[in-house]
Amino acid sequence: MTNAGKYTVIEGVKCFNPEVMSSYADYPDSGFQLTDENEENSFWVRSRNRLFKAIVYNQAKVGRTKLLEIGCGTGGFIRHIVENENLEITGSEVYISGLLYAKNKLPDVDFIQFDIVNGYLDQQFDLVIAFDVLEHIGDDVTAMANINRLLRPGGRAIITVPQHMFLWSRLDEIVKHKRRYSRKELVTKLKNNGFDIIFATSFVFILFPLMLVSRIFDKGFKQLKSEKVELEKRVKFPLLLNIIFDFFMRIDETLIKAGVSLPFGGTLVIVAQKND
Repeated sequence: MTNAGKYTVIEGVKCFNPEVMSSYADYPDSGFQLTDENEENSFWVRSRNRLFKAIVYNQAKVGRTKLLEIGCGTGGFIRHIVENENLEITGSEVYISGLLYAKNKLPDVDFIQFDIVNGYLDQQFDLVIAFDVLEHIGDDVTAMANINRLLRPGGRAIITVPQHMFLWSRLDEIVKHKRRYSRKELVTKLKNNGFDIIFATSFVFILFPLMLVSRIFDKGFKQLKSEKVELEKRVKFPLLLNIIFDFFMRIDETLIKAGVSLPFGGTLVIVAQKND
């Protein structure tokens, strides 16, 4: 683990773990460009941003809330919450190419290069969020323990991961997932690393049958020479489908915002509090 507070400025970014900033061992470099180009048109990205924004605002303290996003990528989610003046936001990402996209669009936000497994920050936060991050990390237990250390007493974490190993497909391989989680596995790991579970729900519930069918077919999909092309084929949808799927995703959002814990779905969402 690196010494707290020590960093090197590279391309205008504070880099706490520069030794891994360009390795792309756990996420494809092309994924950042694809996300930056298509996130506003993707029903999945739009829906998750709406839901996660509501959860963040619900969990934020009254008054000033110091927030850290682990794995902020190109800063897409932060763009949806930066308007909230009560949030003091820091965005972190292990790979620098995503941060360069983020800094270009949000020059006033504090973005840092940081490895949650091998790095350490000399500050604590009220709220730490990690959306679809842990599945990329080999040592996810250490990552959870370090997230706990980054929280102030009583601080909370909002964590999302892909759910159900039976949904494993070529897409998981392309984006370098290490695993998909069961609810029991993630809850147990979080409890063992100093967290109490406040709320847990599945997401992508209404569209789950379609997701299941698509993943079954994807298991036998012929591999192409370019993983970038393969990724594009799996995450880009025609405009009409995006509109239809967006409508059904809003049902999930409404139920979760009402406090309903959905029993199954493609994504698992957990709100956990540091156990003091």
